Amino acid sequence: MDIKRVTSSLLGFPLVLIIFLLGNKIVVDIALVVIAILSMSEYFNAITKIAKPVKWLGYLSCASIAFIHVIPQEYLNMVVTLSVPTILIILFSQVIATDMKTTFKDIAYTFIGIFYVVFFIMFVAFINGMPNGNILIWYAIFAAWGTDISAYVIGKHFGKHKFSKVSPKKSIEGCIGGVIGAILLMLAYTYFANNYWGMDYSYWFILGMGIILSLAGQIGDFAASSIKRFVDIKDYSNLIPGHGGMLDRIDSLIFLAPFAYALFTLL
Repeated sequence: MDIKRVTSSLLGFPLVLIIFLLGNKIVVDIALVVIAILSMSEYFNAITKIAKPVKWLGYLSCASIAFIHVIPQEYLNMVVTLSVPTILIILFSQVIATDMKTTFKDIAYTFIGIFYVVFFIMFVAFINGMPNGNILIWYAIFAAWGTDISAYVIGKHFGKHKFSKVSPKKSIEGCIGGVIGAILLMLAYTYFANNYWGMDYSYWFILGMGIILSLAGQIGDFAASSIKRFVDIKDYSNLIPGHGGMLDRIDSLIFLAPFAYALFTLL
């Protein structure tokens, strides 16, 4: 067993608990800004090997998460939608202003990073801002954690069939175990939510949600691995002992967050 991995997980859980269960929207948004900046920094450090990202815009985009719940709800969708072409306009303006010293490749990698880190993390803030968001957010967290832990344990002990060259250590058995682990954890959480917090969530709906979120989270894990293999690094950083960097730790969560948000609107 990886002692560093277990220790850092045990130390990290109380912090996550305090932020998402006890913190208000402002506290959560500020925490997400810090997470986004750390993740963006790791992403930029990784791709600096192959491009010159427009870092100032990436970090400014991270800071924008803090204003999600300041913007009136009736304007929020419009602001988020318009932010996409606005970012592209700014990036191409940078190409023009620098006489192409900033290249198309540079702004392409920057744009992907902003979408990959900032826009996906924004959905975590959107979930937290929903009615009963402090309860719903844990479905996304448990889907990611349940998948990661179960896939790791099952894959390590029973994994015989390799899944993809993108991440050679991952196995089909581990991926299946990850889905099952996420479902079981989410169903157990539903029991407590329904019986102790007065919720009335459908177990069948949660089961289907668990499958979708676990698979999305695993694609997110593979996506992070594909980027790391492309730039030839093992981890994004050594920020979290046993886990690598912040982006290594949240790669599953941020990928499944948009799907969780969409499903929660049906719940």
